[in-house]
Amino acid sequence: MLAAYQHLHESGLAHSIEVYEGAELVGGLYGVALGRCFFGESMFSRTTNASKAAFIMLARHLAHWGYHFLDAQVTNPHLLSLGATEIPRQTFLKQLRENVDKRLEHRWEIREDLVYP
Repeated sequence: MLAAYQHLHESGLAHSIEVYEGAELVGGLYGVALGRCFFGESMFSRTTNASKAAFIMLARHLAHWGYHFLDAQVTNPHLLSLGATEIPRQTFLKQLRENVDKRLEHRWEIREDLVYP
């Protein structure tokens, strides 16, 4: 899995969003971007709300960049508390077909000092 994700990252498809407290990595998430879709794979947190901060920043950036959805895969109370909604499988497949091949040009740089209107 490590080699596969390293290859995906080197290909510009896999991305990670990290949260630091000083120099210490305290939380984050990673996933794969295809077209206008981002597929979240895993989140972790070593301090309270660190993964939430990563998720919220990612969602803001994806919306600004023109992504259609952020797939969280499995509904759970944590993701629902962040605004996730569950959609029927047929709706997901339709949205996937309509967006997975639409290439977006943007720089994968997520910084807390970037502010969008």
